[in-house]
Amino acid sequence: MAPLTGSNKIKTAVFISGTGSNLKSLIRFSKLKKSPIIIKMIISNNSNSKGLQYAKIYKIKKKVFNFKNILSEKKVTNELKKDNINLICLAGFMKILSKSFIKNFKGKILNIHPSLLPKYKGLNTYEKAIKNKDKYSGCTVHFVNSRLDSGKIINQKKVRINKFDTPKTLAKKILIQEHKLYPAAIMKILSL
Repeated sequence: MAPLTGSNKIKTAVFISGTGSNLKSLIRFSKLKKSPIIIKMIISNNSNSKGLQYAKIYKIKKKVFNFKNILSEKKVTNELKKDNINLICLAGFMKILSKSFIKNFKGKILNIHPSLLPKYKGLNTYEKAIKNKDKYSGCTVHFVNSRLDSGKIINQKKVRINKFDTPKTLAKKILIQEHKLYPAAIMKILSL
């Protein structure tokens, strides 16, 4: 297979709400020769998101939208279509997208979630895993559909929970795996 160049890599947008550690990991991945993606846009629902600093550092276009209603989602959709975005990666994005938005990009939206889905959809996944005395937790990359954290699973990574783990220590262990799992999921679905 010929090496991918910037012109034939898949134009990707990353949606964030917070610190952007998965965004940073995806940007680094996108710079590799073997990577099938190029990150063209960073979108956030939070103008104070620390992750927006990566837009400046890596010279990537950034946009902030409130995602409060269908009108703001239409603006996002127009922005993505204008830039020919063909893949959306949700990375710590804390808003639920509408059915119509998801339909517009069916099969082109991925999400990373900090649990072994279908277990512990939504928030507070580390607390739930510890409270229920699970031996393992982990992370999942899945396609986004109209139901919360219910899309087809692409891949998962298990993380052992030890008796001294707190939600904070478990979150750290899982985040390390997320940074490896997301690029692997992208390679899996986009490998030719």
